[in-house]
Amino acid sequence: MTVEAFMSRHIAEFDPPVRGDPITGERYYAKRWADAEWDKVWKKVWHIGGMAGDLIDAGDFLTHNLGKESVVMLKQNDGSVRAFFNACLHRGYRLAWTEVGGAPQLVCGYHGWRYDPDGTLAHVQDPDDFPGGNPCGKNRLTEVACEIWGGFVWYNMDKDAAPLREWLGETVHDRLSQWQMEKMTRVYAVKSDVPCNWKIVRDNFNESYHLPTLHPQISTSINDGLSDCEFAIFADVGHNMMRMPGLQPSARYPTHQVLDLQLAEALEYWELDPKEFEGNAMAARDAIAAQKRKLGAQKGYAHYEGMGDTEIVDYFHFTLWPNITFTMWPDGVQLLRSEPHPTDPERCIFDHWFMAHQIGDTGLVIGPNGATPYEAVDCETIVFGEKSLGIVADQDLSVAIGQQLGLHSQGFRGGILPNQEKRVQFFHEKLNDVCEIHD
Repeated sequence: MTVEAFMSRHIAEFDPPVRGDPITGERYYAKRWADAEWDKVWKKVWHIGGMAGDLIDAGDFLTHNLGKESVVMLKQNDGSVRAFFNACLHRGYRLAWTEVGGAPQLVCGYHGWRYDPDGTLAHVQDPDDFPGGNPCGKNRLTEVACEIWGGFVWYNMDKDAAPLREWLGETVHDRLSQWQMEKMTRVYAVKSDVPCNWKIVRDNFNESYHLPTLHPQISTSINDGLSDCEFAIFADVGHNMMRMPGLQPSARYPTHQVLDLQLAEALEYWELDPKEFEGNAMAARDAIAAQKRKLGAQKGYAHYEGMGDTEIVDYFHFTLWPNITFTMWPDGVQLLRSEPHPTDPERCIFDHWFMAHQIGDTGLVIGPNGATPYEAVDCETIVFGEKSLGIVADQDLSVAIGQQLGLHSQGFRGGILPNQEKRVQFFHEKLNDVCEIHD
């Protein structure tokens, strides 16, 4: 669904009322919240386990650790993918230890038990020494729901989980499909153990109020002006969205008509004369959009054909309940994810990936860190503070420690939010209801 069709529907449908529940500091550090979230949230929602493109041959696998749990996703002989809890049936030892791997069978490193890709126990030591006889062929690893969509392998630990498409919702599914993520390649991927609760990261990506303070560098080419942004809450599924006009200066500042070098270079690339936009920089967006429609295919942007007029110039931020943010660029997508730490509620696991379309025969794409080689990469685990998690992500996380400390204060009384942070309020009220905790 294009933004034009989307906006033709009654705006109230995407602007549900909120109650105004206090956003208590305790939820960011208390064990009772972490326990409730594990039982009511993490065990019930769809998770991205990895890139589908990493599974080529039967026996290839992905491993995703979530909290203290671990799931292994295996390519089958028929080309499908199935997922299982990553624990040997014998004594519980984890079977797969790398995020990406492959072998004809999963082999337990403790006693040598072996499993076929479909989870069937295929070999044990001393098979005749079991009271019930040889256990091989009679037992299988515990399976979890698994689907492939958007170039990712997804899994859900809830045995009664609704299908992924139903969980995404029709509107979110159809809108995200425009970017054809299944045709993209992951060209950047880092993860780190960061010193804040996972919800601090979520709150940040559920609002744009922080952009002028933390991300001033975007003001010359992305318009974060409040009246120019679009916000939507999909209350039936819990997801939300924000759209910011791209290739346009921020309307927040009196200099918003000044044409900067980056915008001038974009005009030149799309065969427009920057001189015609001096003193009229806000008009560059529409002019470039028209040129993208006219010249996109011949310049190597074949994917524009399946996208709406705003999708080929603007930046969309879809936050999927509870913890996945897709920031959609015209030519790629960022995944920004926060997950619970296995033992400490005041820490979380943060992932930052960038997937991109290849543009013509060039070997580079423009990503969150600038020009990036167009080649598939494995995820790199880094120590927080010792290496960058991405320019914008570093800026976002620069406030994480201070906020985690401040939320312990008796002086924090539940937050005072402007209307534009309604998605933050909605997130926490849904969390209250799902966890059945109301302070």
